[in-house]
Amino acid sequence: MTSMAPTRTEPDLSYLLDHTSHALRTRMAAALGEIGLTARMHCVLVHALEEERTQAQLAEIGDMDKTTMVVTVDALEKAGLAERRPSATDRRARIIAVTEAGAEVARQSQLIVDGVHEGALSSLPDDEREVLVRALGRLAAEHLAAPVESPRPARRARQRT
Repeated sequence: MTSMAPTRTEPDLSYLLDHTSHALRTRMAAALGEIGLTARMHCVLVHALEEERTQAQLAEIGDMDKTTMVVTVDALEKAGLAERRPSATDRRARIIAVTEAGAEVARQSQLIVDGVHEGALSSLPDDEREVLVRALGRLAAEHLAAPVESPRPARRARQRT
């Protein structure tokens, strides 16, 4: 009996990106878990340190819904790593301010994140590493920069850490 499956004409890019992304996320979760953080907590700390940002702005950067963002900030506050404060520029808004302890944890977590990324990239020869990063960056900035509207939307992936 012959196979009825259609002949593939292109590499399965969806599988390659999904599989490697999932494996990278699990490695990241395990590594950050060693210091009591999640990838979302790391994302909030790092981006809140860059400049004064509201909870809504940080949720957008981390591609988190409101509920997930509230839970994440609650966990950071409980750990003494961040706190909600009034904005210096808009008294109606509240920002997420990173504490001194939070800034130190953010430095540690950034080293961990960089190490996980370096570990993945170092498994490739230098010339392939540079091409992969450049090609993914171009896809992320251009052709695959934004999702398309669909009556059956796909699950959204977290965008940045």
